[in-house]
Amino acid sequence: MMDTPWRPTRAQLLAADGKTIPDIIAPNLKVLFCGINPGLYSAAVRHHFARPGNRFWPALFAGGFTPRLLSPFEEDELLTLGCGITNVVPVASAGADSLTRDQYVSGGKKLIEKVKKYRPGVLAVLGVGAYRIAFAEPDATVGPQPHTIGPTKLWILPNPSGLNAHYQPAALAKEFARLRREVKRRA
Repeated sequence: MMDTPWRPTRAQLLAADGKTIPDIIAPNLKVLFCGINPGLYSAAVRHHFARPGNRFWPALFAGGFTPRLLSPFEEDELLTLGCGITNVVPVASAGADSLTRDQYVSGGKKLIEKVKKYRPGVLAVLGVGAYRIAFAEPDATVGPQPHTIGPTKLWILPNPSGLNAHYQPAALAKEFARLRREVKRRA
């Protein structure tokens, strides 16, 4: 059953700093989407990509991963579609710019272990900067990556945050659809 959406108060947002959100994960998913880290809003409501204005859910739908636009409060439905969600850095913060290099590197190591355990077909990291630091690949660009983690293909998608002005909704949808075509081709 879906949780009732609610908007956190300022005090609840501030109290969410440093909190975590459980992964939406299972073995052998088609795609494990990987955010940078939860924002305070997401941590306060305990659902991924929950801040109004975050473009993850619309991009997921426009890219063909979901049959309809899902709400963050329906995130568990992703598992039935062969998708999941995790983060490079599990702890919430007011913004990714507050994360340290050590947090990214440590998060990248833990992410590799998680991928080895759950064996998704593709790990899609949502943010080129996070990928570059976490995987020590300073020249990585959006799209498929030349390396794998065991049989898991690595892919970079643009950060869906509304703060990412480089990728407007149509461009985000195009990148998500490109990954979707690859997933379908591999199936």
